[in-house]
Amino acid sequence: MQVGVKIGDSKVLESRETPDGLMIRRRRVTADGRRFTTYERIEMPPLSVMKRSGNRESFDRDKLHTAVNRSVGKFFQSELEIEDVVNKVVEKVYSLGRDVVYSKEIGQAILDVLAKTNEVAYVRFASVFLQFKTLDEFERIIRQQREKRED
Repeated sequence: MQVGVKIGDSKVLESRETPDGLMIRRRRVTADGRRFTTYERIEMPPLSVMKRSGNRESFDRDKLHTAVNRSVGKFFQSELEIEDVVNKVVEKVYSLGRDVVYSKEIGQAILDVLAKTNEVAYVRFASVFLQFKTLDEFERIIRQQREKRED
C-alpha cells in the first residue's frame, strides 16, 4: 500500500472470507483509482507465554509466523501453506483454554501440525526443538513418522 492512502477514504469493491475462514479479505479502491487489499482477523484474547527462562511475554502471532517461516519455510511451496500452519498452531494453543501457555507447548503444537502437513519440515523442526545429538535420534523420529503414516 502506498504511503498516504487512508482506508477510510477508500471504497470496498469486494469482500471474501479466506478459505480457512479465519480472515476477511477486502479489495478496495481509492478515489483516484488505486487498488489495494486489506485483511481482517478476529482479535483473540490476550495470552501469555512462559519461557524456559521463567520470563513471561505476550503471545505474538507474528513472532510465531516468523519463527515457523525461518525454521521450516523453505519446505513449503507458498506463503499460504506457512500461514495455514501458523493458523493451525494458533488454534491449538488457544484451544488449551488457558491464559498462560508454556513455550514448550507451542513448540509441541508446531510439531503436531507439521507431522500432518510436511514430514520433512517435521523432522527438521523436531531435530532443533528436541535437540537431537545423534543420528539415532533422527532415525527414531523418521521411523515413528513412517509408522504413523502406515496406520
